[in-house]
Amino acid sequence: MKTVIYLVWALFQIGAITALIHTARKAKRQERRTADWPRVHAVVTGSTAGWSGSAGGSDPSRRFFPTYQFSGPGGQVFNGTSDVPSAEVPAPGSYIEVAVNPANPHESFHQSTKEKVGIGCAIAFFAVFALASFWFISIFPFS
Repeated sequence: MKTVIYLVWALFQIGAITALIHTARKAKRQERRTADWPRVHAVVTGSTAGWSGSAGGSDPSRRFFPTYQFSGPGGQVFNGTSDVPSAEVPAPGSYIEVAVNPANPHESFHQSTKEKVGIGCAIAFFAVFALASFWFISIFPFS
């Protein structure tokens, strides 16, 4: 019985590690891609609403993704939508920093340090959870 529980524990850990590696690589790839792009201050024009956190039967949380506008070369105005969620509705008229592709100003990304912090916290959480669950399995009396 204990072997089955260790196997389930190992599969869960493999899944969590795979998901964290995928997320970290995706963030790093985008960071490398936009490293040389100029940063501009974009004006928040509104937001689009979405849901997150409904996996595993938990209640979904309402999230807001800012829509923004910035001036490109020659004063041309470009629009974009952030992929960085916020729990609060972003205030129209506020500023966010976006990286703009100089070859194609229609391509821009909202830069956020919260993603790195989130990935770091998730790694720490899963490391502690893995150790605690492994310890719990080892002391739990199975027949």
